[in-house]
Amino acid sequence: MAQAVADADSRIIKTIAAEIKARPEQVNAAAALLDEGATVPFIARYRKEATGGLDDSQLRDLEERLSYLRELEARRLAILESVRGQGKSTEALETKILGAATKAELEDIYLPFRPKRRSKAEIARERGLGPLAAQILDDRTRDPALLAQNFLSEAVVDAKAALDGARDILAETFLENADLIGRLRAYLKSNATLRARVVAGKEDSGAKFADYFDHCERWANAPGHRALAMLRGRNEGVLTLEIEADAESPGPVKPAEIMIAEAYTVALPAPGAAAGPADAFLLDAVRFAWRAKISAHLSLDLMNELRERAEAEAIHVFARNLKDLLLAAPAGARPTMGLDPGIRTGVKVAVVDATGKILETATVYPFQPRNDVAGASRALVRLITAHGVELIAIGNGTASRETDRLAAEVIAALPGSKPAKVVVSEAGASVYSASAGAAAEMPGLDVSLRGAVSIARRLQDPLAELVKIDPKAIGVGQYQHDVNQAKLARALDAVVEDAVNAVGVDLNTASASLLSRVSGLSAALADAIVTRRESGGAFASRRDILLVPRLGPRAFELCAGFLRITNGTEPLDASSVHPEAYGIARKIVAACGRDLRSLMGDSAILKSLDPARFIDEKFGLPTVRDILAELEKPGRDPRPQFKTAAFAEGVDDIKDLKPGMMLEGTVTNVANFGAFVDIGVHQDGLVHVSQLADRFVKDPGDVVKAGDVVKVRVVEVDLKRKRIALSMRKDAAQGERSSTNPPENRSAPSARPKTQSHAQPQGALGAALSDALRRK
Repeated sequence: MAQAVADADSRIIKTIAAEIKARPEQVNAAAALLDEGATVPFIARYRKEATGGLDDSQLRDLEERLSYLRELEARRLAILESVRGQGKSTEALETKILGAATKAELEDIYLPFRPKRRSKAEIARERGLGPLAAQILDDRTRDPALLAQNFLSEAVVDAKAALDGARDILAETFLENADLIGRLRAYLKSNATLRARVVAGKEDSGAKFADYFDHCERWANAPGHRALAMLRGRNEGVLTLEIEADAESPGPVKPAEIMIAEAYTVALPAPGAAAGPADAFLLDAVRFAWRAKISAHLSLDLMNELRERAEAEAIHVFARNLKDLLLAAPAGARPTMGLDPGIRTGVKVAVVDATGKILETATVYPFQPRNDVAGASRALVRLITAHGVELIAIGNGTASRETDRLAAEVIAALPGSKPAKVVVSEAGASVYSASAGAAAEMPGLDVSLRGAVSIARRLQDPLAELVKIDPKAIGVGQYQHDVNQAKLARALDAVVEDAVNAVGVDLNTASASLLSRVSGLSAALADAIVTRRESGGAFASRRDILLVPRLGPRAFELCAGFLRITNGTEPLDASSVHPEAYGIARKIVAACGRDLRSLMGDSAILKSLDPARFIDEKFGLPTVRDILAELEKPGRDPRPQFKTAAFAEGVDDIKDLKPGMMLEGTVTNVANFGAFVDIGVHQDGLVHVSQLADRFVKDPGDVVKAGDVVKVRVVEVDLKRKRIALSMRKDAAQGERSSTNPPENRSAPSARPKTQSHAQPQGALGAALSDALRRK
């Protein structure tokens, strides 16, 4: 068993190395570090010598595949043990089991040996019909009906019953032929079609799935968003969804049936000639096996694979968008006013200082039914002047543009220096406001006002505020509620972890929510750090956190490099240099003959140094180069410079839009078929993938990301359906589809919130936008 486990580990390492284009020793080192509890950010940043420089993307893939392949190997060993325990193991069988590359292939091989319910074939064998099936298969010269007469008994009353039993046995034999099933699965993957039809009587109630009422496309090419739309339609009882093989194949014998027949040398009927009785019976058994057993078995497999493929695609889209939002440019540590727009319930106002501390809150009622514009303006002016507000963050929900206009009028009336106003996404703010975390962080503050605080803080630092919200509540995915929630949560947690550690965290100002995402820190340790900070004051150095209860050397090793302390006792604590490598940094400082503080940031002298001078038995060139880069730009933030879209004056509603208008907007979500852009009219417009650039675009994520400020042209507007078609193309054919981006032919059901819909125009972009999903 020990040798089997070792062999399995070797197979896993070699497989992953080939997949991520790395050497086996790199994969082995990374796997060992993961098994020891090291995190991906820590390994990627501080263990480059061990892994040969594997980056965080490779390590995430390695981590995911390591889990899958270990499950595969555990199943492989269990199957080997089961087959051996049944006394049915052979060298050829074990070779097949050891060679299976996927779980599906492994289960195909194990199918004949898996304990199963009593089948018709098993009953037939119990009645003594196994030899009849074998004789028919082995001797094509004799009539099966005559052979069947030799197997009549009290349980088998006539030849028909005997032949039916033999057919059941043969069908099960065909189904349990792993090589044959593998070939048929491959054939279906290349040739099968996905067919959706409306359930009779569901046309009206399921109107949002109308584009799939009679829809057919190749299984292999079905994009994830359409697959999830059809699967949702099936789950809601509106659609039937089937995998069809050979639906359009001419001739009495389908290609899949021919493949089965050829596997057992069953002669096919020649044109104009009748088949012999044995071959006719066997061909009937082949057809029965395919239509009653194998087709259903493989269709279920392909449907599951389609769902998994679509879910993986959807999770990837969500994760990519979430990463872009988390790493959006921060406006910075400046006094900020947050405005959470509302009409009847009023506009909630919160002012926070440069560190995010709540200074004052209020609610004003400038809209219906009170219309107290003067009172609201006076309140805002007082708050701005009293607290030196430099930024005004306005949530982009209902009444956002009206609130934006009110803020503009207030700012215009202010003397001297004026605050800048920015419309920000409030996605997830209401969820966070009602959470236990928000209640603990803002005790005594009304739930409605917590949202305004969150809006203000997310303008100052999107990452620090968004980590407090369940990633799934931020709503930048496509069909995120339809995918495997455990897989989604794992993927999004990994994105948050990578983003937080890429930026680094200020140890003396970070919330417990932010600290809990730092490599090596649990939620309990994060709370303990905040408690220690509140009772004992600011930490003077990174090593001071070792005084925190239950935070030991291992946790310190994993987290220290990602924590920042500005103006502390150790200048390097403000950088990403890990404490374990401070000795190397000091060698560099000594070689320059300069004070550390004066050397940090001096790129000229640092670039003149030869990194090879400073390597030792523990730290190689990768670490030395990282230290030099960090000394050159200490505490550098990987996020871009802050900028925001300027919405056009007088364009506040979808009714104000006209084709040809050039507008500025912010990308709110990127899907596989295009990008949604907020242009300030309460409905996001859609830039279809064919309209993103004057070139072929395979992946919209290659052109735009969530949070980008872009210029768009209005192409078409559908007022009735509240949908907007936009283009970012600059060529002359703005309204025409690119010939290199052929139009999709189906759309998905509406699933976007009413404040974020997109257009499906009936003219030039009608075909292009018919494929656009409205996410949920």
